[in-house]
Amino acid sequence: MRLAGALVRHAEVALKELLRFAGPADQVLSRYFRAHSELGQRDRAFIAETCFAVLRRRRSLEAAAGSAEARALVAAALARVLGFSGRALGELVDPALIERLRSAPADAWPDAVRADLPDWLWQRVAAERGRDEAMALAQGLLNPAPLDLRVNLARVSREDVLARLSADGIGASATPYSPAGVRLAEKPAINHHSLFRDGLVEVQDEGSQLLAFILAPRRGEMIADYCAGAGGKTLALAMLMRGSGRVYAMDISAKRLAALGARAARAQVNNIHSIALAGDNDARAKRLAGKLERVLVDAPCSGFGTLRRNPDLKWRLAADAIAELVQKQRQILAAAARLIKPGGRLLYATCSILREENDAVADNFQAAHPGFKPLACSELLAGQRIALDTGERLRLAPHLHGTDGFFAAAFERSAASS
Repeated sequence: MRLAGALVRHAEVALKELLRFAGPADQVLSRYFRAHSELGQRDRAFIAETCFAVLRRRRSLEAAAGSAEARALVAAALARVLGFSGRALGELVDPALIERLRSAPADAWPDAVRADLPDWLWQRVAAERGRDEAMALAQGLLNPAPLDLRVNLARVSREDVLARLSADGIGASATPYSPAGVRLAEKPAINHHSLFRDGLVEVQDEGSQLLAFILAPRRGEMIADYCAGAGGKTLALAMLMRGSGRVYAMDISAKRLAALGARAARAQVNNIHSIALAGDNDARAKRLAGKLERVLVDAPCSGFGTLRRNPDLKWRLAADAIAELVQKQRQILAAAARLIKPGGRLLYATCSILREENDAVADNFQAAHPGFKPLACSELLAGQRIALDTGERLRLAPHLHGTDGFFAAAFERSAASS
């Protein structure tokens, strides 16, 4: 089939906006689509898929096209990623460019170009993991992520959800690790499905779901999701508590927390209490010091483990931003630790692939807080009947586990600590 010239031009214009990196790619595209309401659902899907293909493989596409111009990058994405033939592209693309794309010497490109990462990020990942493992991880991060759902096990079984999806012609399967996870074969508008509208499922990557099972809150406990955001993990924790006890959803962004109210109502959860933090020394948080059984710290991070979903992050974040994030992560973890009662559990997590944000922060905390002893995430998962052993600390990667990149380190406050 031949592509419509107008549609390709829309992709070019949208890509130019995206390449300014003035904000998250999904928000930029949403604004573009609102400004062009004449575009149908299929048109928007084509534009989004083309633009995200460029964002994922920007360096290799630039190398193949010999140009960083939006028009050339769109053509390169259509030909090299989305599989359109020269005939399908027709007069929309210069024949010389098509020939260049076909004969691009990919084997001769530098590793960072083949990995489609900025030089600084490739060098850091390769130094930490070795070249071969770094390349496997980078390639895994280039593939679009599947659509994972978390079943609200407090109200429905995973088997019932799979049966309802199947009856509606939606292909789905159980995720291999999370007992609450369902992976869809395609990406339907699940927010329009009755399962979603009735609060029986939420969209959540399987790796993210596992954090709730590692923290493993019990019925009747008082716990906190210290960096709750819009509350996806908060709802997962509340699900495991079956509506009993109390879950404090804490975040410095009152705007993000505001979204949690409607989600909790939809899920029929009423044991969540939101606290918009004024900082690490928030007065309301201080009143909870030493009183909580479990605290999750899903810390603000680079998000490089989510590049399958957010490929623009690798171009928007500079190397010097990581040091600032690490400082913030250390402060947040120390503040959250004050909430834990003796015998309580603390879980530090990120969706980063960098040691600086992961093991280094956990090691620093452990050295500075001798009253907290490390717990093996593999044993905590085994206690939940989840057969996943990545060692003492959780380390997930798309090429190994089919999830986003995640890290987690668990600690227990000793009874004698103060």
